[in-house]
Amino acid sequence: MKRKVSLAAAVVVLLGLVVAFAFQAQIGGWIYDRAVGSRIAAPPLESASGLAVGLCGTGSPMPGSNRAGACTVVLAGSQAIVVDMGEGGAANLTRMGIDPGRIDAVLLTHFHSDHIDGLGPLNLLHWTGVADREPLALHGPPGVERVAEGFNLAYTHDHGYRVAHHGEAIAPPAGGTFRAVPFEMPAGPTVVFRKDGLTVTAFPVDHRPVTPAVGYRFDYKGRSVVISGDTAQSVSLERAARGADLLVHEALQPVMVSSLTRALDKVGRKNTAQITRDILDYHATPEQAAESAQRAGVRHLVLTHIVPPLPSRLFYPAFLRDAEGRFDGPITVGDDGVVFMLPAGSSEVTVR
Repeated sequence: MKRKVSLAAAVVVLLGLVVAFAFQAQIGGWIYDRAVGSRIAAPPLESASGLAVGLCGTGSPMPGSNRAGACTVVLAGSQAIVVDMGEGGAANLTRMGIDPGRIDAVLLTHFHSDHIDGLGPLNLLHWTGVADREPLALHGPPGVERVAEGFNLAYTHDHGYRVAHHGEAIAPPAGGTFRAVPFEMPAGPTVVFRKDGLTVTAFPVDHRPVTPAVGYRFDYKGRSVVISGDTAQSVSLERAARGADLLVHEALQPVMVSSLTRALDKVGRKNTAQITRDILDYHATPEQAAESAQRAGVRHLVLTHIVPPLPSRLFYPAFLRDAEGRFDGPITVGDDGVVFMLPAGSSEVTVR
């Protein structure tokens, strides 16, 4: 009896596989139709009553399959501001439930390629998503004018194609470009943006020989987040981050990078190996970021711009090493798509 039941079950499974194979196009289309409808209809990410901080890119120029280039988005009320826009950052915004069309401004910390090479895709999605009739504001220290001009020039042909194909109602000719909003390189914390209760303060960081280089502090309804940009351990950052709820700090683990250097040397990739030696002196280690967070008295430390690439969370303890022993609060190794909620009238930081 059991044998007959087993045989009948096997026949049913086999028939099911045959049917699935024969109708895989129809089945795939049916699943896709429902999945994409559900995804697009999902409620957008909002900031609730205070701040929301999303990691739209936690990677570096080193190749890695699971991290976009440097990108952090801050939501404050109805405002959405992006700090840096590395490759893949715009796509991550949409995955996180943030319409690129709602981005009000982009703030650049410095002009390394991995912090700006996603600006083109962001501007396209922003422009056509809301039929924007004005250039997207691109804030930054001196030199941001050339970045805006360069992207506008590089995308001149594309701009014309979009207008001609989609029409001016979708792609208004006056939009689809960047408008540089430069500020003087600050000697100390300097307010560079203020709107609807949100205050953004820029401060210098040590990323020499890269200059200018800044970080940003966002204050809104009693909540605060500091974003370091690329930096070695900086006293100026610690001063600007004093008492912040959240510190989003870049991190490089030199022990792991040294392993990478040895492997590159072994296979004869001398130029790349030298680059991995060079990067050690203008980035902070996880331990140094933890020390800065402790001295600044921040509530929660988030590590981003992860160097070297980490293929799995299994490597996070090796990446952190002694960092958790140097900071009293929680430390999060950032992953693309993670969002931190900082509700007004509270000291709470929740992660989702």
